[in-house]
Amino acid sequence: MIRAGWVGFVLAGGRSSRMGEDKALVRFGGQPLVLLALGVLREAGLTASLAGGADSLASFAPVVEESKPGLGPLGGICAALASMSARWAVFLPIDLPLLPASLVTFLLDHARITDRAVTLCSINGFAQTFPAVVDRAALAALETELTAGRAGCFSAFRAAAASLDQPVTVLAVESLVQTGQIAHPDGLPAARWFLNVNAPEDLSRAKACLNRA
Repeated sequence: MIRAGWVGFVLAGGRSSRMGEDKALVRFGGQPLVLLALGVLREAGLTASLAGGADSLASFAPVVEESKPGLGPLGGICAALASMSARWAVFLPIDLPLLPASLVTFLLDHARITDRAVTLCSINGFAQTFPAVVDRAALAALETELTAGRAGCFSAFRAAAASLDQPVTVLAVESLVQTGQIAHPDGLPAARWFLNVNAPEDLSRAKACLNRA
């Protein structure tokens, strides 16, 4: 079921320098990473697009182009928020192939109930920048951060939430797992969900995690 008022974006504008090839097209579990990330968003009930991706990825999903490419993930986030009419967007990087859709679904529901501008999660006590649920009302503050050269997404999220007189909401993934509110379909422990696949050795580790599940 598609959620009205919500959209999802996969951040696909990275240079993939550590991977040595287009990371979006690297295969994991028989599928390219871009399709896995889009699948997570779609499983959570979202229409899914690509933010900052190359035109070569348009066969997978619509691509939102940045007005000034090369500004990093925050540039893609701002372009995506500016392109949409929905209130909330979920942002997911292309390099988290072990992340379950149940986490995205929970973050969505929590943002809707609490009416917060930015909703994130944490693992082992450390806040994670993604996945992120962001209210379109945060766009102006995010653009201000980007224009000022402060392109770090986490600090920009904090500034955007503060501009709306709110803190960033951060939910502990371990607590959600322990209370049975979210789970991985392959039984992977939560700490492995956030393994970033940035280089070939990361890809090997992620595949090993899945094989051990």
